[in-house]
Amino acid sequence: MSQVSSGGNLDIDFALSDPDVPIYTNMGKDTGTYSFTADKDGRHTYCFSNAMSYNTDKTISFNVHGILYVPDEGHTLPIEHEIRILADNVKAVQDEQEYLKARERSHRDTAESTNSRVKWWSMAQAGLLIATCAWQVYYLKAFFEVKRVI
Repeated sequence: MSQVSSGGNLDIDFALSDPDVPIYTNMGKDTGTYSFTADKDGRHTYCFSNAMSYNTDKTISFNVHGILYVPDEGHTLPIEHEIRILADNVKAVQDEQEYLKARERSHRDTAESTNSRVKWWSMAQAGLLIATCAWQVYYLKAFFEVKRVI
C-alpha cells in the first residue's frame, strides 16, 4: 500500500520488478495497493518516481511486507494457526491505521490552508469596508458643505 500525502499534484509513478522483468507499473496515481506471489527467487525491486514533476518534493508513505511460507508439518496446533491469522490481521489493521493517519494529515493541512485563506479574505473585506465608509463620509461631508461666495 502506498499513498502520496503532500507535494503539488499528488501523482507518482510506481514500478515493481522481479529479477528479470517488470511485474507491475502504476503511472500517475496518488494511492495504490498491490500484492503478488514471487515466482522467482532473487532480488525484487520497487521504484517510486516523481519524473512528471521533478521540481516538487513529495511525501510518500508505503508498507512492504514479505511473508515467509513455512511448510505445514501437520504437527502445528490449531491455536498456532489462529495466532498466525491474528498476527496477519493485526498487521493489516496497523497498515490501515497508517493510511488513515496520512489521510487525516492531508485533510488537516487542507482545512488549515482553507481557514487561513478565509481569515485573510475576511480581513481584506473588512479593510475594504472601512475604506469605503471613510470615502463615503468624506464625500457626503464635502457634498453638504455650504460654500459662500461674498
